[in-house]
Amino acid sequence: MEFGLQYRRPDAFDKLDAKSWSPFELAPMDEVRRVQEEKLVAQMAYLKENSDFYRDMLADAGVDFDDIRSIEDLQKVPCTFKTDVRESLAASKPFGRHLAADMRDVVQMQASSGTTGSPSYVALTEADVEMWHEMSARCFFANGIRPGDMVLHGFSLAKGFVGGIPVMQALQYMGAIDVPIGADGGADRLLRACADTRPRCIVGAPNFVLHLAEKAEEILGVKASELGVERVIVGGEPGGGIPAIRDRIEELWGAKCCEMLGGTDLGMAYWAECDEQNGMHMVNMDHIITELLDPETGNIIPFTHGAKGEMIYTAISREASPMLRFRSGDYIEVLATECACGRTGPKIRCIGRTDDMLIVRGANVFPSAIHSIVNDMLPETNGIMRVVADFDGHTTQGALKVIVERGPARAPADDDALKSQIETRLRDALVFKANVTIVAADTFEKPGAAKVALTLRKFPDLS
Repeated sequence: MEFGLQYRRPDAFDKLDAKSWSPFELAPMDEVRRVQEEKLVAQMAYLKENSDFYRDMLADAGVDFDDIRSIEDLQKVPCTFKTDVRESLAASKPFGRHLAADMRDVVQMQASSGTTGSPSYVALTEADVEMWHEMSARCFFANGIRPGDMVLHGFSLAKGFVGGIPVMQALQYMGAIDVPIGADGGADRLLRACADTRPRCIVGAPNFVLHLAEKAEEILGVKASELGVERVIVGGEPGGGIPAIRDRIEELWGAKCCEMLGGTDLGMAYWAECDEQNGMHMVNMDHIITELLDPETGNIIPFTHGAKGEMIYTAISREASPMLRFRSGDYIEVLATECACGRTGPKIRCIGRTDDMLIVRGANVFPSAIHSIVNDMLPETNGIMRVVADFDGHTTQGALKVIVERGPARAPADDDALKSQIETRLRDALVFKANVTIVAADTFEKPGAAKVALTLRKFPDLS
C-alpha cells in the first residue's frame, strides 16, 4: 500500500458493506501461499542484509538465508524463543540486537505488559506502524466494528502496551472513533462515558467488560443492556472463548461478543472471530506465516480440524523488530478450515499458554480450562477462581490446589458439597485430582486495568 502514515485510511468508508476489510482474507490458499513465499524470500534477503541477530543465529545453525524459499524450508531455521528476545534486549538496549532498521527510521515504540518477565520493547518504522494498523483493522472489522462507529476503550491506556495506543490508532485508521477512557480510568468513568457517548462497540479484556456490565446498574441506575452497545470485542486474556463467560457478557450487555488474539512481538492483533462466533480466523496471512508445532513430537503439523499445538510465527515484510519462527507460547486448537463468512484463514481457539501449563501427576492442565469449568457452574460459583502452584517448576505429584469463590446466594454451610462437586467435575473433565478450597464471593480483587492472573505461586492469606 502507498498511503503513508496517517490517522485514517482514505478509503475506510468505502469498506462499510464489504465482506472483509481486505480482499486477501478471502483469497484461495494457493494464492495465499504464493504471496507468503514471495514475501518470505524478500524478508530473508532483508534479514541477511540488516540483522546481526539473525545472521548469527543462522550461521550457528549452518543455514543459508538464500536456502529459505518455501514455507517448508522454514523448518531448517531455529526457533526464536522469548528468552532469545530478552537476551537480545539486554545485550543492546533499548530494542535489542534484533533491531534491523536504522534508529532514525524508528517512529514508535511499543512494550509488552511484562506479565511473564521483563517487558519486550518493540521498535516500529513508519511501514511497520501502518502494517500494524492494517492487521488490527482486519481484526476489528471481522469482529463487527465498522467505519463511523464509536468504540469505548476498555483496555488499559496507561502502560504503553498494545491494548492502549495501538488500539486507538487502529480504530482511527479504519474510520472508527475511540472513546479514550481506558480501564485505568475505572469502572465509574468508563460507564459514565458509555452513557454519555452511547458507543456501538466496546473493546476490553473479557473479565473487565463483564465487571463493567455487573456494575452498570449500581453506578448509572440502568442495566448495561440499556446503553445501546451492540458489539463487545474482547482479548488479552482467556475468557472470550469460554462459553459461560461469553454468554454472560452477551446477556448483560445485550450485545454480540467476539474475540481477538495477538501479541506485542508480532502486532496488536492478527486472529479475529467473525459473526459465526466459532473460532478466530487468521486474517493476516500476507503479513504473518503461521506454523503449528506439536510440542510432544517437535514436528510441524498441518492446520486440520481438531489439530492442537503451539503457534510459531514468522513476520514477513517487517523492518525494525523482525521475528523469524517466533515460539509464541500460545497453545491452540484448530476448530475449522472453512467458514460461511468466506475467510480462508483457519479458525482456532486459544486453550492457554504453554508457559502457564501445569503437569499434575502426568496430566497437562491449563488454568484457563479450570476457569472454564468453574464458570460453567454458575450460580453455585460466581466464576472466580485461582490455581495455587506452590511447588517448584510446573510439575507436581500432589493434588492441585484450586480456590473457588462460592456464588453470592450460596450458604457457607454447603461448601463441603460444592467442594466435592467441583473436584469431581475437574477430575472427570481434565483427568487430574484437585484439592478445592471454597471462599466467599468477592475474596479476590475485581478485574481492572491489569490482566487477571489465574495462577498464584503461594497460598494467599484468606483470614
